[in-house]
Amino acid sequence: MSTLGIDLGTSAVKAMILEDDGTAAAQSSAPLTVARPRPGWSEQDPRDWWTATNEAVLQLPAAARAQVRAIGLAGQMHGAVLLDAAAEVIRPAILWNDSRAARACAELEARCPALPRITGNHAMPGFTAPKLLWVREQEPAHFAQIDRVLLPKDYLRLRLTGDYATDLSDAAGTLWVDVAARGWSDETLAACELERRQMPALFEGSAPTGTLRPTIAKRWGMTPVPVAAGAGDNAAGAIGCGLVHDGEGFVSLGTSGVLFLAGDHFAPNPARGVHAFCHALPGRWHQMAVTLSAASALDWALRLAGWQDIEAALTAAQKTLGYEAAPPVFLPYLTGERTPHNDPHACGVLYGLSPETGPAQLVQGVLEGVCFAFADGQQALAQAGGTIDALYAIGGGARSQWWLTLLATVLQQPLLLTSDGEHAVARGAARLAQLAAGAGSEQDICTRAPVTATIEPDPTLHGALANRLTVFRQLYPQLHSLWSPDDALQPH
Repeated sequence: MSTLGIDLGTSAVKAMILEDDGTAAAQSSAPLTVARPRPGWSEQDPRDWWTATNEAVLQLPAAARAQVRAIGLAGQMHGAVLLDAAAEVIRPAILWNDSRAARACAELEARCPALPRITGNHAMPGFTAPKLLWVREQEPAHFAQIDRVLLPKDYLRLRLTGDYATDLSDAAGTLWVDVAARGWSDETLAACELERRQMPALFEGSAPTGTLRPTIAKRWGMTPVPVAAGAGDNAAGAIGCGLVHDGEGFVSLGTSGVLFLAGDHFAPNPARGVHAFCHALPGRWHQMAVTLSAASALDWALRLAGWQDIEAALTAAQKTLGYEAAPPVFLPYLTGERTPHNDPHACGVLYGLSPETGPAQLVQGVLEGVCFAFADGQQALAQAGGTIDALYAIGGGARSQWWLTLLATVLQQPLLLTSDGEHAVARGAARLAQLAAGAGSEQDICTRAPVTATIEPDPTLHGALANRLTVFRQLYPQLHSLWSPDDALQPH
């Protein structure tokens, strides 16, 4: 039996057909763009997601599509999809990396002082709940039309099945879920002047939630197969790599950077910006440390320095080894930061520029700065009791062995590579579809991904990187008081 995994990312929709033996029969993708109508805003039209999903699925071979017996969904978390009573989109979806709701976070916690206890997290502008308070204040006509609120992947589910449903791993990122109890919280919903009836039904990620509409099935060359609840992108990536037990985790070098640890209990640390969410399987939770700019920071540096060839840029950055002309120390807070600072007003910083600073030093500094942000996240997870037994590396940035070597050295942790880490999220969605269709047990399906290589810490780099990490950690405390919503230099 084969299953289809659909991964709704920020920059693309990816699709994978997974055979019952775990091999990928076919993969495809369709690009997406992000609209930034104002500084700090980040939006997409949900209807574009649906167009891209159809494009990605129809790229898959027709013969492989005909064999699909279940579908799983995964996607970018925290996005606010607002629908009216006719299930029409009211306004563009506000995305996870949008910072407009920064002021609403304080209001939310004032309205619901128990929010960190209930949700395991402090309010952050990227989460869904503060976005709804922003809409209520700034766009009251839109707020008045809201009949339903969905997360991005669940808008696709609505188009696929007609059902309003979500999974617990994705829903936990809304701030409307009692994460320990694994259910909607009427108290946090009321703080946003919303009701449970406006929320989708909650399911564990491996549960079926509906059936593919016959019209869509005919268009895609399938039968009306079940659609699994699925997962938020990070939980799905963990399922794709088989990371479901305590201490198993990954680092993801995608648009944002994530350090993910699976666990068998709820372990929050809201004071340090740790995300404590439900995992995509029953009775499991996970912790995440998140830096908002990872591969996106590298893209910014390449544009700034005029590099056209990323491989040439990374090779040149590696040649700065020895630091005769030291790279600048970089704070990668281009769109604010989550773990450990929870500071939407934080800005990117290049410290230590000199006449000798060139394009190669700039790129090397950015690579290091992202690694240092991961080290801060590792520290915050440890303070919440998280321990690392195995750490995979996934995401587009994991293609760079130099970047992974820097990261392994900074974290003092070997990084495990698998042959298909870039598609781990779509694979996880397809695995959840296998579970929903009864194709096997969790133990049979959620096996650990085979390790194709291990990136070890480099002892020759450790001393210099440790010294520069010390400087990195001194910069934020000295600068953060300069960043405020009223600062004339503040870009957010």
